[in-house]
Amino acid sequence: MIKKLLAAALATGCGLSAIAQKATHENLVQYVKPIVGTARMGHTYPGATVPFGMVQLSPETDTVSYERDGKYNPKVYEYCAGYQYEDKTIVGFSHTHFSGTGHSDLGDFLIMPTVGPLKLNPGTADKPGSGYRSAFSHANEVSAANYYKVKLDDNNILAEMTTSTRVGFHQYTFPKSDQSHIILDLMAGIYNYPDKTVWTYVKVLNDSTLVGYRQTNGWARTRSLYFAMSFSKPFISHGFKKYDKRQAYNGFWGKFNQSKNFPEIAGKQIRAYFDFKTAEGEKIKIKFALSPVSMDGAVANMQAEIPGWDFDKVKKDGQQAWENELDKITIAGNKEKKENFYTAMYHTMINPTIYMDVDGQYKGLDQNIHKTEGFTNYTTFSLWDTYRALHPLFNIIQPQRNADMIKSMLAHYDQSPEKMLPVWSNSGNENWCMSGYHSVSLLADAIVKGNAPFDANKALEAAVTTARHRSYEGIGEYMDMGYVPDEKTGVSVSNTLEYAYDDWAIAQMAKKLGKTDIYNEFIKRSENYKNVYDAKAGFMRPKLANGTFRTKFDPLSTINEGFIEGNSWNYTLFAPQDPEGLIKLMGGNKRFVGYLDSLFTMNLPDKYFAETEDITRDGIIGNYVHGNEPSHHVAYLYNWTDKPWKTQERIRMILPRMYKPTSDGLGGNDDTGQMSAWYIFSSLGFYPMAPGSPVYAIGSPSVNSAVVQVGNGKTFNIAVKNQGDKNVYVQKITLNGKPLNGLSISHEDIMKGGDMVFWMSNKHR
Repeated sequence: MIKKLLAAALATGCGLSAIAQKATHENLVQYVKPIVGTARMGHTYPGATVPFGMVQLSPETDTVSYERDGKYNPKVYEYCAGYQYEDKTIVGFSHTHFSGTGHSDLGDFLIMPTVGPLKLNPGTADKPGSGYRSAFSHANEVSAANYYKVKLDDNNILAEMTTSTRVGFHQYTFPKSDQSHIILDLMAGIYNYPDKTVWTYVKVLNDSTLVGYRQTNGWARTRSLYFAMSFSKPFISHGFKKYDKRQAYNGFWGKFNQSKNFPEIAGKQIRAYFDFKTAEGEKIKIKFALSPVSMDGAVANMQAEIPGWDFDKVKKDGQQAWENELDKITIAGNKEKKENFYTAMYHTMINPTIYMDVDGQYKGLDQNIHKTEGFTNYTTFSLWDTYRALHPLFNIIQPQRNADMIKSMLAHYDQSPEKMLPVWSNSGNENWCMSGYHSVSLLADAIVKGNAPFDANKALEAAVTTARHRSYEGIGEYMDMGYVPDEKTGVSVSNTLEYAYDDWAIAQMAKKLGKTDIYNEFIKRSENYKNVYDAKAGFMRPKLANGTFRTKFDPLSTINEGFIEGNSWNYTLFAPQDPEGLIKLMGGNKRFVGYLDSLFTMNLPDKYFAETEDITRDGIIGNYVHGNEPSHHVAYLYNWTDKPWKTQERIRMILPRMYKPTSDGLGGNDDTGQMSAWYIFSSLGFYPMAPGSPVYAIGSPSVNSAVVQVGNGKTFNIAVKNQGDKNVYVQKITLNGKPLNGLSISHEDIMKGGDMVFWMSNKHR
């Protein structure tokens, strides 16, 4: 073994110490628990995927209709990822999922193995045996990085799955039966509502291969997804059933609606089935490839990524890919701390997702086929969430991917008829969801931190054009009046505050690029947050077009008060670009500290949790809402007061209360990795208070030590002296042996590599 390591070192040019370190390095995949966040409102999924993979192969535990008793069904919100830990049945396994979002969609191409008389209806959870769903037990369930396994009790079938980037790989172990089936449900999906499915098509090429596509008008309004499906064993027969409301005519048209062993079918509502005879313990494997471009593209993706049938090899390769990514930060701590940390790392590297075929082709925002030139195209940009910490984390440990994500956004801008950067984009569509134009934050953060292997001047042009788009969400009024008036939109205050931050980010980008005129314009706009602060009330609040504040106002309510996913008490603290100015605006240090303290200690009355059926106490400490992103910088605001030790105290209080390695261990939606990115930064002891700034605010590290790979063979090493659950206060910090003065550290110092040492105590300074 030593000779092999020496040979590898000589062949690759690596030093022996690096090889030895790798040889003894702890396996980190063992600490990933995808089941974390699958209960309550975490909205994660437990299934298999590779880092940033296009396929997310995971079980669905229920099917939920948009309406119930003629009204909106609030349970739709519970199934944003298709799986709820408390459910007792599995409907099947589908290939696309959002991770941790607050919106339900996807769940494409559901597959379910069964035995016995064929059932093509999923049935209901309260009526066992009413359809093809099956009971299951968590005792017979394994959820790991790129591997999921569960026993389907009703059919005595063991289901296993793993993935490559573009291919889902199923392995089903059947009992002995002459009536074994595999169902392909093209009707199924998360967030089903009438007419979501526009069209589906299936073509059987031979006795083990088929291709097809599905067109939907869900959250992404014009979405097409193509597939190729291959079985390890030929099926003995197959069939289709069409559930379209408009039935085919008799006579001439009728012969084209055959269901048994017919080679193709098209329609809006289709289920297919494939029949087998199986011996006891026989495995039937399925490869299911996706493409955003064509059926031929799906076939090519399958052939390129999984040409054979070695399930264990695909699983091992995918887990090694996860190991390589997790290894970018290694920490010391107990098992629970490692499970929290590496599950958070895992959740930060699911989204955004790769969105192109192996040949570089993808469907763009203009619905034309494009081919990438020198970059990987990504989608699933939940930017209102992820600009805060996820993408700043990528600028440290995933710089190339983050640059490619920005190139994907610039391609979106080029293809946009409105000439706007993405707001919340998915699958070649813009969803126009949430507040602000936060793509500009990503561009600014990358440029200011020196991670800009793209046309930075074009990026600035795209940001400025987006921020001057007068017809979008009150931007015209914002430019003319300095705020978005209440009459314009129900989220006027949120828009004003978030536009002001984005404008500051544009100003930092312009300053870095030497564009003084643009800097002056946008640094002035960045102070617009002050225009919606009512000094008499002590809150940010809706302002009318005539310049007066709206009379009726409740700072604790989240409904119709001018804010999105938050209340005034939280949003009043949203000026991360200018903490000093905010403190002055709110009456100075003493009053500001009192306001911050009250946020964490107040008892929010029950009536505010009853305003909608979606609001729970998940993620809330007092009136501090950690489960919603506008509060994520708030605990760090004490650093700008005379009581910075309270930042350290609050961070170490939030970490164990909001994050646990259990199914209900996330205090709110993970929001495509933002909640988890907050955990990673805060555990390490610093946080990107205002992305677009090259400095990070100091907090209180919870790890014993950490090694961060910062590229070019360099590491940034964090050591924590006197670490303990009660030793939450930082006494001093050194950087490369010298005292670190102040309460921040620069991005440059991190990326140069070096040693940062925290000395902790149970008493604050």
